Amino acid sequence: MTDTAHALSASRTLWELVARRADLTPDRPVLLQDDRTLTFGELRTRAERVAAGLYDMGVRPGTVVAWQLPTRIETALLSFALARLGAVQSPVIPFYRDREVGFALRESKAEFFAVPGVWRGFDHTEMARRLGAKGIFEAYDDLPDGDPAVLPAPPADGTAVRWIYWTSGTTSDPKGVLHTDRSLIAGGSCLAHALHLTPDDVGSMAFPYAHIAGPDYTVMLLLYGFPAVMFEQFALPDALEGYRRHGVTVAGGSTAFYSMFLTEQRKRPAERIIPSLRLLAGGGAPKPPEVYHAVVRELGVQLTHGYGMTEVPMITMGAPDDTVENLATTEGRPPEGMSVRIVDGEVRLKGEAVCQGYLDPAQTAEAFDEEGYLRTGDLGHLTATGHLVLTGRLKDVIIRKGENISAKEIEDLLAAHPAVGDVAVIGLPDAERGERVCAVVEQPESASELTLDTVTEYLRAQGLSTHKLPEQLEVVDALPRNETLRKVLKYKLRERFGGLAT
Repeated sequence: MTDTAHALSASRTLWELVARRADLTPDRPVLLQDDRTLTFGELRTRAERVAAGLYDMGVRPGTVVAWQLPTRIETALLSFALARLGAVQSPVIPFYRDREVGFALRESKAEFFAVPGVWRGFDHTEMARRLGAKGIFEAYDDLPDGDPAVLPAPPADGTAVRWIYWTSGTTSDPKGVLHTDRSLIAGGSCLAHALHLTPDDVGSMAFPYAHIAGPDYTVMLLLYGFPAVMFEQFALPDALEGYRRHGVTVAGGSTAFYSMFLTEQRKRPAERIIPSLRLLAGGGAPKPPEVYHAVVRELGVQLTHGYGMTEVPMITMGAPDDTVENLATTEGRPPEGMSVRIVDGEVRLKGEAVCQGYLDPAQTAEAFDEEGYLRTGDLGHLTATGHLVLTGRLKDVIIRKGENISAKEIEDLLAAHPAVGDVAVIGLPDAERGERVCAVVEQPESASELTLDTVTEYLRAQGLSTHKLPEQLEVVDALPRNETLRKVLKYKLRERFGGLAT
């Protein structure tokens, strides 16, 4: 990390980080989208005006504001405006629907809710009204605006909880993860330190800005003073034009993104699909070693993969100058300040980037051990060089394209289907998605035959989000169980069906 970046990483709050970067390089770009450019100076100036508009609406320090917005410059401006005010933000992934959104609004006790209106054919404003949300306002093109003279002093305490992120665990309902400005700055610093980026780089955000990766990545931009291209709707090959136009040097997101780039490269092996690209970086889902080797061989760039979660946005990260063996088979090393401990095979964590716990105090008490280490539920071991190797998960969560999916939520819905006697939902390794969702079903006698189409249609009708729908259905005579509590042995199902194509 450069001396400047190191100094900036000591900022107490996100707004202090924005202000310090704006003083250093006001005219350098920070966010690029289509033909629009936002500089670091404009980020500070415009976010303050948005903050004043929010203040005029009644938003104060500590006010809980939920927002469900796509990856746009306006979304970043709104988020930093809330950071300027010291409000509590509750970002919600844009493709979540009534079940998840309603839960997030109720549990966070949000007093305001920012939505994009009709986006990608879905009316978010109507959903917000249907859910009885408070303080609904649209924030797609137009943002609140006001005179910054009305604003109170910026927040000075970076250790106060000002962020509520949502993650699905082993239960049907998501968990509200509590973060501070300092924990998000620490997470972004971890990422920046590992990747060895420079002010000459151009990054990219092809993931939802409402994901924990949003601030994680933006902190990196603020520390190093380079821009990133934002993609509101990411799809290949359409997005390639944006990568080329802006000269993106660093791209990625998760295993699914690596696979998509490889697919496009294989269509035209004689030319590089993004000539400026030098590094793919990401995390959030398992990375098979063969994917690493294919990226390096076919795309002609380096690939660094890491390990993070909503509770700890960056835990370990591969470094571009690491060995091929470590880059292909490990999750990288933890940065200074992140303590990784293996207890009975489980990965446990302590450090400034670790969240403060959950909205539910009982979940917080269960998540941390007696020495204050977060129990991740992930299984792994550290190598002699300090690299982390993940070998499985204690918790029953499927990670598809970087998003956590609760198996129990899908199981609970399918259990009510008349043609389902019992069901187990598992995640299976998938080169494109990281993991794919597979439903394994026992049917009652005389039940009508189940197909994948009937299962997904049924789950859609129950309000399940599209990204959680099973991609594979297996019907068995009997689910494998142990001999004591008759618990379903999911590892046997993974062994049996893990090698099958979707």
